[in-house]
Amino acid sequence: MTEQQSPPEQMATGEGAGERGGTYKITIYELENFQGKRCELTEELPNITEKEMEKVGSIQVESGPWLGFERQAYAGEQFVLEKGDYPRWDSWSNSHSSDSLMSIRPLQIDSADHKIHLFENAGYTGRKMEIVDDDVPSLWAHGFQDRVASVKALNGT
Repeated sequence: MTEQQSPPEQMATGEGAGERGGTYKITIYELENFQGKRCELTEELPNITEKEMEKVGSIQVESGPWLGFERQAYAGEQFVLEKGDYPRWDSWSNSHSSDSLMSIRPLQIDSADHKIHLFENAGYTGRKMEIVDDDVPSLWAHGFQDRVASVKALNGT
């Protein structure tokens, strides 16, 4: 994990946890494959229509991470956007019910210590798995099988 500033320092300097010493920067395009109107952002945008864009068709994240939302004012389904190119909506979303991204903001990392609980069933019931400060590339490797229906973030982002 990289050395981090406290959240107030990050906000004051615009520095993101995505890259050491880097700033948050993303470019959104109105059309797929990085075509049409474009807008570079370094801070949150609660409504993309404020930038005279009708929709977001593709995205390039220079530094981040960012959170995109299907509705204005950071509502609806959310999408984590890490550094890279997203040429069409289905490259950042596996949703079949929505192809829109209407608001976006930097994902502020608030703690170096992370702890989450994964639950097999909705409503925080069923089998539980605790993850502390580690990436878990495979739930199967930890005997959790193939399903997570609810998650509690106890510490960290």
